[in-house]
Amino acid sequence: MSGGRVALSDSGLTPFPEDWSRALVLVAHPDDAEYGIAPAVAKWTAAGKDVRYVLATRGEAGIAGLPPHESGPVREAEQIRSAAVVGVDVVEFLGHPDGRLEEGLALRQDLAAAIRRHEPELILTLNHRDHGAGGRINTADHRILGRSVFDATADAANEWIFPELAADGSRPWAGVRWIAVVTTSPTHALPVDDKFVEIAVDSLAEHRRYLEALSDAPVEAQARAQVERVTAPRPGFGDGPAIAFELFPVGG
Repeated sequence: MSGGRVALSDSGLTPFPEDWSRALVLVAHPDDAEYGIAPAVAKWTAAGKDVRYVLATRGEAGIAGLPPHESGPVREAEQIRSAAVVGVDVVEFLGHPDGRLEEGLALRQDLAAAIRRHEPELILTLNHRDHGAGGRINTADHRILGRSVFDATADAANEWIFPELAADGSRPWAGVRWIAVVTTSPTHALPVDDKFVEIAVDSLAEHRRYLEALSDAPVEAQARAQVERVTAPRPGFGDGPAIAFELFPVGG
């Protein structure tokens, strides 16, 4: 490890639950999972847990200088390779427009259908609040996607909200127990070994064309800096890397 980590000041964090078998990562763009969730995913898949990815967009508006019709296929391919590095072989793209997600029934229905299709116990998603790390304004797609996931989780369990889903054989799924969000207000922490941090760095580095457009810094250096930021040690969880989440119980 590079020694770039500084322990964060969270206190009173609870161990992240691990008594589940299937998780669904619902994010807006290619690379979203790799920026905050991938080390945990690597740990879980190594332990035999089933983790799947569903992305609202193809990320086609994400590479400066590369038109969307060229960028979309590049970013899809990078995401599929990236997911494979952390042991995820189910990756779906819902096809909503990158940068122009609309908070409404169409997105909720697609997310609810995905939740029914994959039947997760745990959902992981993006920060739904107006601000992110350092007080920076959160992007519209992230805010909209995160809020919509909460609504769609309830929608997936209700047979009457989107009855047209039943035409495709979709059945209500009320088995989601938690929604975990990568935020600046965590409640739970998950220690991860250094080997999973290294896997996560390799996973983020698969977004090579995207990262090359973001910075002149080497892709691997960008990937390592980001992964080390999200795996800073957490008080009460030892001196090693850990990931923090805000966990919302569902139902009951």
